Amino acid sequence: MRKPDRVTLVLENVEIIDAGSEGMGVGKVNDRVVFVPFVVPGDIVDVQVIRKKKNYLEGKVVRFHKYSDKRIEAHCSHFGLCGGCRWQNMKYDDQLFYKQKQVTDNLQRIGKLLSPDIRPIIPSPLTRYYRNKLEYTFSNRRWLTDGDRAAEAGTIDTNGVGFHIPQLFDRIVDVQECFHQADPSNQVRNTLKSYAIEHGLSFYDARNWEGFLRNVIIRTTTTGGVMVILVVRDENIPVVEAMLDHLVEQVPAITSVYYVINPKKNDTLYDLPYVHYRGDKAIIEKMQPYREGGREISFVIGPSSFFQTNSVQAETLYRIAADFGGFRGDETVYDLYTGTGTIANYIAPYVLKVIGIETVSEAISDAEVNAAANGLDNTVFFPGEVEKILTPAFFKSQGKPDIIITDPPRSGMHEKVINAILDAAPPKVVYVSCNPATQARDIALLSVAYDVAMCQPVDMFPHTQHVENVALLVKKEAGTVTP
Repeated sequence: MRKPDRVTLVLENVEIIDAGSEGMGVGKVNDRVVFVPFVVPGDIVDVQVIRKKKNYLEGKVVRFHKYSDKRIEAHCSHFGLCGGCRWQNMKYDDQLFYKQKQVTDNLQRIGKLLSPDIRPIIPSPLTRYYRNKLEYTFSNRRWLTDGDRAAEAGTIDTNGVGFHIPQLFDRIVDVQECFHQADPSNQVRNTLKSYAIEHGLSFYDARNWEGFLRNVIIRTTTTGGVMVILVVRDENIPVVEAMLDHLVEQVPAITSVYYVINPKKNDTLYDLPYVHYRGDKAIIEKMQPYREGGREISFVIGPSSFFQTNSVQAETLYRIAADFGGFRGDETVYDLYTGTGTIANYIAPYVLKVIGIETVSEAISDAEVNAAANGLDNTVFFPGEVEKILTPAFFKSQGKPDIIITDPPRSGMHEKVINAILDAAPPKVVYVSCNPATQARDIALLSVAYDVAMCQPVDMFPHTQHVENVALLVKKEAGTVTP
């Protein structure tokens, strides 16, 4: 028996009233929330429901009745398909408004702070070409446009190099030009693609785990460093070297070249060797001194090093953390989730001692290299899970913290870390976060002993919903302290 046709539910004249934390527009129909991508608050639209959940709906626009005055024309031809910058069609001032609102809403709703002192968000000086790292995927299943589908059957080239389409692990947007990273990033990607097609090299098939070319990672610095890391599936070294030789010849701005052979079914590289092929082994980023008379700090960035993706705005972020610390020069500072020691090394010239802790041992090695490169002898780094290292014995051996700076991953801090902070009871905690929701959750747990003195949101990722927030927490018995 033929199944009955599925009834499509369309919600008419839905006003978009907010911008959600996942980059979605937010509407309401009969007190039920509707999440819609690629719309702007103030739009009035018809929405086709594509997913029903207990407390909300998800849908897509099928008709516009009114365009918001917050709307602008997206500058990227891939907007609406690529999910990388969902707010690109919103005026930048309005993007900043909703990011600030996101921080405030989370601190009030989750953190239980009635009226937190939140400074105005700091805009990014660059709203295009601000990223220092991008990773593109080679795929034999690029998303086909209407023009592709109209082409004669059998003549369509389905190979592409670009970004994964949201919720489709095996499909990518074949990127022609990306505005995230400055040149020669686009030239590198397009040169590799052209060479691969000309020489008949196979693009990766994520469904069947087949194909030679998998990924290319491009890293840049404000000092002119350009690192390219090519990831392939099979150990065919002559083919890899010929491709990379051609790339360097066509793009002379490249200063460092690596390749990785990844025969696994997943894309993770942390357990694989990076093979240095040409040029420098690392690229260098620099930050200006925090205070007048201080020293410029250099950061050695290898192929697997973590570094804040927006180099220019990273210096702003670290300067705020240092301002909130209010260093006198005699402090022992703990830098939790230190990564490659960027914050630790940045503040080291202005304090007595910095203890950095990080789960990834390779990152600790980078932190130590950067400390040595800058002649810093008052930093010490420990590899391991933060929640396991922060014990009473550790505090006793390294010294009681005067200030704790914490910059955890999006998931926030482990509850054991929060308890360790409460036990150590430093006068100040500076909490740097890329996820205001988990930051607010952790602040609520710390509120038994700490007040939030102030917060400073920072826009690191224009045209996306992401926002960083730095919070200064002060021990309750110490009263309100300003840096």
